Amino acid sequence: MLSKVLSATAFAAAAQAVSFTVSSSNGNATSPYQYGFMFEDINNSGDGGVYAELIQNRAFQGNAIYPSTSDYWNPLNGASIKLANLTNPVSTALPTSLQVSKGNATDTVGFSNVGFWGFPVVAGTTYKGSFWVQGGLNGNLTVCLTSNGNQQWAEAEVSVKSSATWSQYNYTLTPSQSAPNSNNTLNFTFAASDLTNSVNFNLLSLFPPTYNNRENGLRVDLMEAMAGLYPSFFRAPGGNNVEGNAPPYWWNWTQTIGPLADRPGFPGTWGYENTDGLGLIEYMLWAQDLGMEPILAVWSGLWLNNTVLTEAELQPYIQSALDELEFLMGDASTTWGAKREALGYGPFPINFVEVGNEDSLQPVGGPTYRDYRFKDFHDAIKAKYPNMTIVASFFDVAGDAPPYNAGGDFHEYAIPVQMSSQFFYFDNYTENNPILIGEYAIIDYDSPGATGPKWNAGAGRSFTPFWYGSVAEAIFLLGAERNSQKMIGAAYAPSFQNLNKWQWIPDLVEYDAYPGHTTLSTSWYMINLLSGTRITENLPVTFTEGDYNPAYFVAGRSEVTGSHIAKFAVYNSTGDVPFSMSFQGVGGYAQGNLTYITAPMNASNPIGGNVVQTHTTTVTASRNGTFAFSLPEYSIAVFEVSANQAGQGYGYGNPNNRNGWKGWNQWGNGQWGPPQNHGGWNAHGQGWGWH
Repeated sequence: MLSKVLSATAFAAAAQAVSFTVSSSNGNATSPYQYGFMFEDINNSGDGGVYAELIQNRAFQGNAIYPSTSDYWNPLNGASIKLANLTNPVSTALPTSLQVSKGNATDTVGFSNVGFWGFPVVAGTTYKGSFWVQGGLNGNLTVCLTSNGNQQWAEAEVSVKSSATWSQYNYTLTPSQSAPNSNNTLNFTFAASDLTNSVNFNLLSLFPPTYNNRENGLRVDLMEAMAGLYPSFFRAPGGNNVEGNAPPYWWNWTQTIGPLADRPGFPGTWGYENTDGLGLIEYMLWAQDLGMEPILAVWSGLWLNNTVLTEAELQPYIQSALDELEFLMGDASTTWGAKREALGYGPFPINFVEVGNEDSLQPVGGPTYRDYRFKDFHDAIKAKYPNMTIVASFFDVAGDAPPYNAGGDFHEYAIPVQMSSQFFYFDNYTENNPILIGEYAIIDYDSPGATGPKWNAGAGRSFTPFWYGSVAEAIFLLGAERNSQKMIGAAYAPSFQNLNKWQWIPDLVEYDAYPGHTTLSTSWYMINLLSGTRITENLPVTFTEGDYNPAYFVAGRSEVTGSHIAKFAVYNSTGDVPFSMSFQGVGGYAQGNLTYITAPMNASNPIGGNVVQTHTTTVTASRNGTFAFSLPEYSIAVFEVSANQAGQGYGYGNPNNRNGWKGWNQWGNGQWGPPQNHGGWNAHGQGWGWH
């Protein structure tokens, strides 16, 4: 660790004073999205993560890439379990079931599921379950949440009378006490004497309460973690999963809608089968619940094994994208809009479509994408939806921009020494193509001689975000925000990491089945601060002393709240950095709220813990409207002067009246100035009618 500290501080900048003025004119409107969220179904972040289903391998889904298996299920008390493909399955989408027979047992028999590396048990919580059954079971079936030490937390009895026809049964579990950990199983047991023949089970499900009480919904604590980022856009189904591993498998949205029994699942691109319980509608409700603008990803005709469609083969998939948009936005008079309405949902407005994901990384991806794939998708979508913003799946400010006025998706994974130098990265970009920073993250520590990160996650890469890397990310984000008129927005990636099974590190939020282990990373706290206060108009800055480095910042105002705002990141300085700053339009004795966060330089948040410290203070301007304060090394800050604290004589309560009359001064002995005197204050800054 010492070498990492030495590397990061070897070129520390002197903590010289920084003095600047923020202009009140010649600003640029910012993107309304700025900070967003990207979901990549990696690290069991969908199934076993944000999708709240608690039973793993609930429907024995499989295919040629990941064959069906009975993994995560175990027999109890001498029962025999195996997979069966019946002539009359529960549905054509779910042909494989779990067949249970009593073997030589004469007492209670059954089977259990280990969950996604355990089950949560929280006192007073009602868990809702169901299962489908067919065959020769007639009697009471007991479902029980049980610790690995056989402590029974909650149980329910279900009277089952099965037959050759599949039937669904429901149950609830409400534990009276909480388990100290997630080392629990879900057991299904019944009397061996009630089993007249083998019995088949499928689509066995258990859900905790979900966010906004959505049926088939999402995990509450992880949704609350996302809500704490104040996200404005949602890129989904983002990342490699939209591509597929190899023919014929791709993220076919038509197989992710409707009843769960009609969803066959999908061989995900990160080493496991996806149930697709988290499907297209669930993505849209996710965006709706958090107030996010969807950026819909559609498959572009490229698989990760470097198979690519010819232009002649592409048309059915272009039509699928058009059908998907009609499904989401069309009214009941359209074919696909009527299908959505039949499922009980109104339209979901879509303003952004991204074609593919990182198409330039595959050897045949970039050339075919530039030659015909992007163009054909773009032209077809634009012909039907001329106001739609189309986003290409890669982007380079050095010249590899997409054609037309389409947006481009820029991904940046780096080490701190790289990202901390990218504050000015987008300054000279002058094209009309808006930039989506669809993925960014610091993924490794600096080390002597390193010019970039290790790409093998098992090669000693950072397991979780760490503080000085999070500050470097803040510099990159502030650089993007200062060019916000060129941006769609920026999203950290990946979002979630299951502590029991992961393929990519680090990630924004870590978790497992035990709610007490959910961990918000240092980068989560960085985004929470910067995203929580929005600038709607960036304003020019004039330095009177100092410059950028080691302090980086953007400044402007919010036409929503009337506030003046500055955001800072201090990185690699030799101590505290003193600031002296003023806003044109903010007067003497104004008051601003300064919030800054700090942490030990190399620190990461431990499981369930937090090393990030939040500091708040009120800063009062001098008589001439200058604010003075200091920020420590490796800190991130937001300074906000609200409309009703903007000082004497300016009255920025009305954003359209930037020099308006405020009226009564803080001493209480002024008097109202005449209406025609909009300046309202004398040379001493003490107000009209000062005695």
